[in-house]
Amino acid sequence: MEQRKTHIRQARPNDLADVRDLLVETWHDTYDGLVGAETVTRITDEWHSVEALSRQLDLPDTAFLVAETGSRIAGHVFANARELPVLVIARLYIRPSCQRRGVGKALLEAAVACYPRARTIRLDVEADNPKGNAFYRGEGFRPAGEVFHAGIRHIRMEKNLD
Repeated sequence: MEQRKTHIRQARPNDLADVRDLLVETWHDTYDGLVGAETVTRITDEWHSVEALSRQLDLPDTAFLVAETGSRIAGHVFANARELPVLVIARLYIRPSCQRRGVGKALLEAAVACYPRARTIRLDVEADNPKGNAFYRGEGFRPAGEVFHAGIRHIRMEKNLD
């Protein structure tokens, strides 16, 4: 299979339908077995509608980036720098067919590059998400506590950049 180069860039308004499709596909792949397909559909319809994503596109102190491989959006990261020197990764999702190819790592690096004053990266990953937990641990993140979102246990993970 041909390895395509990944290009990271700021998302544009005409990308939002593709970003939504990526998020819906990835959420169903990751969470259907954990919380059920109906719950995933409800959440993605609310959180990942084109309208909701559009409101986030130009928020101050945020990076809304996409990764392209060829003409396809393969991944997305949404990070906010409102708590610098802590950079908070709110979303990092890679299409299942594009996982384990360096796209997630490239998106993390691009988000950090947007904020050179960042000294720590923080994120929350669902405790029962083995792929997500393995990825973040492999990237040098360490557990820093537990938090609950919508009644679901998440592990807060941090990575020092110094």
